[in-house]
Amino acid sequence: MSRLLPFLGFMLLAGLFGFGIWWNTQHDPREVPSPLINKPAPAFNLPRLDDPTQTVSKASLLGKPYLLNVFASWCVACAEEHPTLMAEGSQLGILLLGYDYKDDPGDAKNWLREHGNPYGEVITDRSGRTAIDFGVYGAPESFLIDAKGVIRYKHIGPLTPEVIAKKLQPAIAALKKETP
Repeated sequence: MSRLLPFLGFMLLAGLFGFGIWWNTQHDPREVPSPLINKPAPAFNLPRLDDPTQTVSKASLLGKPYLLNVFASWCVACAEEHPTLMAEGSQLGILLLGYDYKDDPGDAKNWLREHGNPYGEVITDRSGRTAIDFGVYGAPESFLIDAKGVIRYKHIGPLTPEVIAKKLQPAIAALKKETP
């Protein structure tokens, strides 16, 4: 029996390794299921980047769907995503709301001035407290929120033309069918 233990251990490890390979071929590792899908978005009231004396809240956005895009000037992947937002953001047919995450507002303003601003509005969350309520893992992330304030879709990582065409646009179209 003691001679079989190393062999059984090896077989167990090989089986786990094989399962891991199979799992990764069947599932996109970027798609982390969110417990917030089809649940109300967390309440928030955050200052606007361009005028911190004014705020944007979940309540002020009710009645129209929007895409909340988490970004930061320090985020390398956000810089990769940005040309896509510049090219396709205005074609989404809904508000593209920038969410500046754990960033110095001056740095964010300079970054948007340098690279262009695809957003209809930009809010800022220096502490990241609201991001915790949204379950943000890091930047970039995007949340599609319907007119009733319910999260309908979440994407972790940079939005690409393919993601927009195959996942985001169909989700937006579905929202438009729901909204009278």
